[in-house]
Amino acid sequence: MSTPAPAVEDQPFDPKAFPKDLIAAQLKLAELYAALNAHQAKLPWSRDSHAGWPAEPERWYRPGHPETDGWEASAAETYDGLWKALRKAAAAVQGHDHWSRCKQHGVTGADLVATRQALKNADGAVPSGMEDVPALDQEDVERAA
Repeated sequence: MSTPAPAVEDQPFDPKAFPKDLIAAQLKLAELYAALNAHQAKLPWSRDSHAGWPAEPERWYRPGHPETDGWEASAAETYDGLWKALRKAAAAVQGHDHWSRCKQHGVTGADLVATRQALKNADGAVPSGMEDVPALDQEDVERAA
């Protein structure tokens, strides 16, 4: 006679054992964010045509901006589409049932924040080419502040 496998309810809850659909949603979110940043880097500084202004180094440092014709309609459409998809992906990650389960098991406050941050670096949630980029820790944030 064999011993039955323990039921899922019998095992202790691990908040960092993320469901596959949550990891997939986080990966999609990270990829959309990277795509939006890459697209935005190619765009002129102003969405609409603008005469620009010179730098004002005297009273305070206000960098100048050259004259621009603004964004092309296709570039604006791509930007808006990426933003819409990014918001939808963020809602899928933030509204996932896993976070409710965490709260039900007493994972709150700083522990919940740490769990949400761990998702960003979980296996399968990091876009390819980003695995070697070191994650920021609290000391990095404090130094930057």
